Amino acid sequence: MKRENLELAKQLRHELHQHPELSNQEVWTKQHLIDFIKAHTKLEVVDRGKWFYAIYRAGEGKRNIAFRADFDALPIPETIDLEHGSQFPGISHKCGHDGHSASLAGFALEIDQNGADQNIFFLFQHAEETGDGAAECVSFIEENKIDEIFAYHNMSGMALKSVNVIDGTAHCASKGMSIHMVGSPAHASQPEDGANPSFAIAQIINAIPDFISPEKNRGIVLCTVVQVDIGEKAFGISASKGDLRLTIRALYEEELDQLQKNLEDFASAQAELHHLQVSFSYNDAFPETVNAKESSDKIRKVCVDKGFQLVEMQEAFRGSEDYGHFLKLTKGAMCYIGNGENYPNVHTYEYDFCDDIIETAVDLFKGLVAK
Repeated sequence: MKRENLELAKQLRHELHQHPELSNQEVWTKQHLIDFIKAHTKLEVVDRGKWFYAIYRAGEGKRNIAFRADFDALPIPETIDLEHGSQFPGISHKCGHDGHSASLAGFALEIDQNGADQNIFFLFQHAEETGDGAAECVSFIEENKIDEIFAYHNMSGMALKSVNVIDGTAHCASKGMSIHMVGSPAHASQPEDGANPSFAIAQIINAIPDFISPEKNRGIVLCTVVQVDIGEKAFGISASKGDLRLTIRALYEEELDQLQKNLEDFASAQAELHHLQVSFSYNDAFPETVNAKESSDKIRKVCVDKGFQLVEMQEAFRGSEDYGHFLKLTKGAMCYIGNGENYPNVHTYEYDFCDDIIETAVDLFKGLVAK
């Protein structure tokens, strides 16, 4: 990677870091990235509202290869002292999406200057953290007849600049599930006159270990209780309303669907038993992210060609990634570039994206263009 392009990418990363924006609010971030691409390249830019992409055209009959980066931040305050620290209280880039976008922009500089033998699409995506972004961008795949799509995520706990790959499922599917129960109030001295959801919700929680038992599932299945909200602080009234909020997660989407059905069926049966009304709502839905072996193998070949440290991952990440939406429509893969084995973890106060891996990411992407 050219030194001047690397320095521009690092400077861009610091500017993005100083102006973090939450999912679906990335107005300045998106425009700043567009301005950077227009100022430093001749690439075509297609603005799609919350997201955009740039295009290098090699000509008719060439393959259409896409590379994706996300650019939203997190509601975590910046507590470490950085020259490029967040200027917005309570918001910071504690997952490194500023670095992902800076890497993709640096890659765009290299392709614009050096050319390529394929049509290259540079996709800059909003709202990864909530799962909204990729779901809104998937039209990009079919509209542009994308043959293959690649992405990377920075990852702590992995050797610095190492490239980590896995075939098949790379990230679990997950969603937030809320179970709403409504009964009827009664005096606390005569609870039998009302319908209290407490016992039904307790039974649902007690049933969770059986639903997620390893003996009953092919892959890892998790159900995490994140909130129980029943009744009010009113000691003379028997509770009449309750919400149970869960995060459900599974290595395989069909087992996530089965867990959801089991919970809905069991909750409905408990509602009937206790004379309650029950309803369900869902948030932050993420598909499973499934790498195509053909695409992962290309990453492996580039690592061998360029002398990058290649690490074969032994298991998928439990955490979810909305990139899986793209992989339902075309082949592709996500890999992980190490920040260092003892580097602060993403989503923690101490974390800041490691600028040293930008060059690794760009050179990896350049190698993939040639495959």
